Amino acid sequence: MNGLHDMGGLQCFGPVVAERDEPVFHAPWEQRALALTLAMGATGQWNIDLSRSARESLPPTVYLSSSYYAIWICALEKLMLERGLVDAGELSGDKVVGPVRPLGRVLRAPDVAGVLARGNSSARVVQHRASFAVGERVRASNLHPAGHTRLPRYVRGHVGTVSIVHGAHVFADAHASRQTPPFDDTAHWLYSVEFAARALWGPQADASCSVSVDAWEPYLEAAE
Repeated sequence: MNGLHDMGGLQCFGPVVAERDEPVFHAPWEQRALALTLAMGATGQWNIDLSRSARESLPPTVYLSSSYYAIWICALEKLMLERGLVDAGELSGDKVVGPVRPLGRVLRAPDVAGVLARGNSSARVVQHRASFAVGERVRASNLHPAGHTRLPRYVRGHVGTVSIVHGAHVFADAHASRQTPPFDDTAHWLYSVEFAARALWGPQADASCSVSVDAWEPYLEAAE
C-alpha cells in the first residue's frame, strides 16, 4: 500500500538527526514492547510481513505522533483485536474480561535465547533461474498495490543496476496477503539494486551518491 510510512524523498519532514550514543531503549516500557511483540509473533497467528503491514497501515495521525515502539504496540493491539485475542475493554483496562483463547504455540522464557539465536530464514529453493544478473540494468515497476509491499515509492519507475543476487526469498507481498494461517510463502529471486542519486532526485543530487534497495523479481523489469 502507499502509506505514510514510506517517507523516503518526501519533503517538509526535516532532516534525520542521529542521536549520539543512543541507547537501545529509551525507557523500560520499550523493552516490554519488544518482548511482547516477539512473544506474540511466536504464536504463529501472524507473520513478520503482516506485523509490518499492521504498523504501516496505522492512521497517519497515530503514526506521525507515535514513537518507534509506540507504533509497535499500536500494531500489536490491532493484530490481537482482529484475531479475537483481546477486546477493546481489556486494552483500556487492566483485567482479562473473557475466557483466554488457547494458542498452539507459546514462546516460554527458557527458550527465548535459543529461538532468537536460531532466527527464521526467509531463504527458499526455487526451480527457475534468476531473470537478472549482477551488472544488468533494471527498472523498478511503477506499482501501487492495494496490499503490503516492500518496494519504496521513490525508486518506482526508475532505472538502476543489479549489484547483488541474494537468492530466492519469501515474497513479502504474498506473505502478507492472507490474514490467518496457512500463509503464502511463495518465494522469488531477491536482488540488491543500486540507483544513482541523480536518477532518483534529479541533477541537484550529489553525483557521487547512490541508493541501494533490495527488490524482489516481481518488482523489476529489464531496462530498455
